[in-house]
Amino acid sequence: MASAHTADVLVASNRGPVSYEVHEDGSLLAKRGGGGLVSGLSAIGPNHNAVWVCAALGGGDREAVRRAGGGLLPAEETGGQRVRMLDIDATVFSDAYNGIANSVLWFVHHMLYQTPLEPVFDAEFRRQWASYEAYNRAFAEALAEEAADGAAVLVQDYHLALAPRMLRRLRPDLRIGHFSHTPWAPPDYFRLLPDDIAAELLTGILGADRAAFLTRRWADAFTDCCHAVLGPGIPSGTRIGVHGLGADADFLRERAHRTDVDERMAALRAEIGEGRRTIVRVDRTELSKNIVRGLLAYRQLLEDHPEWRERVVHLAFAYPSRQDLSVYREYTAEVQRVTETINSVYGTEGWTPVILHVKDDFARSLAAYRLADVALVNPIRDGMNLVAKEMPVVSDEGCALVLSREAGAYEELGEDAIVVNPYDIGGTARALHEALSLPAGERAERSKRLAVAATALPPAQWFLDQLGALER
Repeated sequence: MASAHTADVLVASNRGPVSYEVHEDGSLLAKRGGGGLVSGLSAIGPNHNAVWVCAALGGGDREAVRRAGGGLLPAEETGGQRVRMLDIDATVFSDAYNGIANSVLWFVHHMLYQTPLEPVFDAEFRRQWASYEAYNRAFAEALAEEAADGAAVLVQDYHLALAPRMLRRLRPDLRIGHFSHTPWAPPDYFRLLPDDIAAELLTGILGADRAAFLTRRWADAFTDCCHAVLGPGIPSGTRIGVHGLGADADFLRERAHRTDVDERMAALRAEIGEGRRTIVRVDRTELSKNIVRGLLAYRQLLEDHPEWRERVVHLAFAYPSRQDLSVYREYTAEVQRVTETINSVYGTEGWTPVILHVKDDFARSLAAYRLADVALVNPIRDGMNLVAKEMPVVSDEGCALVLSREAGAYEELGEDAIVVNPYDIGGTARALHEALSLPAGERAERSKRLAVAATALPPAQWFLDQLGALER
């Protein structure tokens, strides 16, 4: 088992910095991930004695945990980071992750329910909620075992909303922070949840010394929910913070100029055709990303402004997400159906209006970033949306940003973006026309200002700022 009570800094998240696959010969292949948390934990250095606690997500992960005796994974497989992966019962994990986190909490915070029919909080929901509690308890117990006296613990996201309170009861000596990577629902929508569940979620996060969010809007919504559900003047002592995660400019610019990206740029240029403008979107086929309305707005652009036909191509990268949930499979199919309709109605022998890619390819995404004249980011609701921040940083000639006012990034980028109501197809079509019509010089200047704002708090500093605020 892991050495107990030795870590001075701990991170807890559903997904960890490494995942495993089992080869046919029984050997394990470790694949290290990226992202803001990985960069941040690397930035603090070895003297902080850090441990990352995460869940085993598949069979390879579970086998790695078994071979590690349930303790810390081998450092040579995790990039030198100390990682404790939890082999939570598969049914409990599925109920907590798919049943509650992704099918209830995600839907509440992104306001995605079709309320005449959903949600339905019945006996099955209560059964799954018990699994969500057990999942959070497993994390709290592991953190309590690993943390040194007075350690700093940074708990991440909606999967672990109950863990701060549970951990506080086990280890009152710890300094605990919780960070929400999603939006936070306003009180009227949050109270779709059963009253006791709404209260549990809020008091769970209020078990932390500090609750932090991506924007002031989401922080204020959380506070409003606390007052509406728990009553005014809650004596929790929890401080509220805001840390607007930014793009990692150095990494993106270096990675975007490697050979594999150049190769994909050449392939995309061949698909686009000579001299055409590009509207680029890169998303998961997540319901909140609003891909279908983006496609409909592009269709409206071609209808209202026929002068753009054969002169512009929409690069739409829609990478499958959560395909184990039927509503996501149906949404992915609708993205493909609308794309095919646009291409059949407007396409010509030498011009495909929408080039849709559904297989995830990071190098191809970066190639599209570099080629973008217009970035389309129109989510229904989004905690931040790093694509909106990354594209102006990487675009070779500078890009215009068409941005939903419901993205967290709007707070920082709205002044230099062309802002849209994500439900308004006609308004988004007009915004696309405006973006395509911007003079090159103005587009480049806007893009430079967007890039500066987008990189104000890069991932490593974002993490260190949270840690510093908690330690203070």
